[in-house]
Amino acid sequence: MQYRELGRSGIEVSVVCCGAMAMGSSAPFGQQDDEVSVQTVHAALEAGVTFFDTAEGYGAGHSEEVLGRALEGRRDEVVLATKVSRSNLPAASLVASCEKSLRRLRTEYLDLYQVHWAHHGFAFSGIAATLERLKEQGKIRCWGVSNFGREDLTGALDGGHPEVNQLPYSLLWRAVEHEIVPICVQNEVSIICYSPLAQGILTGKFAGPDDVPAERARARYCTEAAELSFAVVEELRAVSEQIGEPMPDIALAWVLGRPGVASVIAGMRTPEQARQNARAGELVLPQDVAERLTDASGRVKDALDTNPDMWQAGAQSRYR
Repeated sequence: MQYRELGRSGIEVSVVCCGAMAMGSSAPFGQQDDEVSVQTVHAALEAGVTFFDTAEGYGAGHSEEVLGRALEGRRDEVVLATKVSRSNLPAASLVASCEKSLRRLRTEYLDLYQVHWAHHGFAFSGIAATLERLKEQGKIRCWGVSNFGREDLTGALDGGHPEVNQLPYSLLWRAVEHEIVPICVQNEVSIICYSPLAQGILTGKFAGPDDVPAERARARYCTEAAELSFAVVEELRAVSEQIGEPMPDIALAWVLGRPGVASVIAGMRTPEQARQNARAGELVLPQDVAERLTDASGRVKDALDTNPDMWQAGAQSRYR
């Protein structure tokens, strides 16, 4: 497993992060057995994963509760991250949310506390001031943001220094490269990638667009560039056969080779899936292979606009 620093924080994390969204048993994943989730966390730890990411909004706190239970007695082995919901960003609500997350996660501090989505109702400077107070009190070690576009990220940097920006990033979704990635790289804000396997499409388990479940097929790389997206899947399959590595590992390794990326969040629902996803943390793609995939996926990037919202187009975009 490789390890990288989050921003300027001095905190090192595994390049593969265990994403705990499914542990909240929330759509589109369906019901998840809590005991299996606990076993999955333990398997991830044994495979070298030290970075775990959740949010208060995943299953109304249930994901945090399960993760806290799974990590009991092993807190000092991990970097623990969670996120505060946009509705809880006023100062009093933010502090209360942090306290609730600490209780659910059974810990005295969070390594990384992230603002899940930007709130456009008031300046970020007040949010940053509250986060800095939590840091001074020892309740968080560092803070970051998630789903912040060019304007919102610039505003966050005016209010302080977020150590991370958590973004959707994969071979099929490269819109963040247009405006957001350059700002992150310039300001030493690490990128944490979610949906790096494009909700399972890059694993090769779907033969074509018609096989993708309706909830996942809402992603804009399916609705606006389905044929091009599955051409990338076939190119990825060919690369897999050529170099003898699994498709998911290659897809994750490609993202990890992009500028500014510190870690990829891989969903882990079973111990076997945890072990499989962790393998990608040791894979470095040959330059010619990485360039081949970059060229192939560039056709999808060019076919889509610069809006970083993977789900909502045009005026409905949640990014700014």
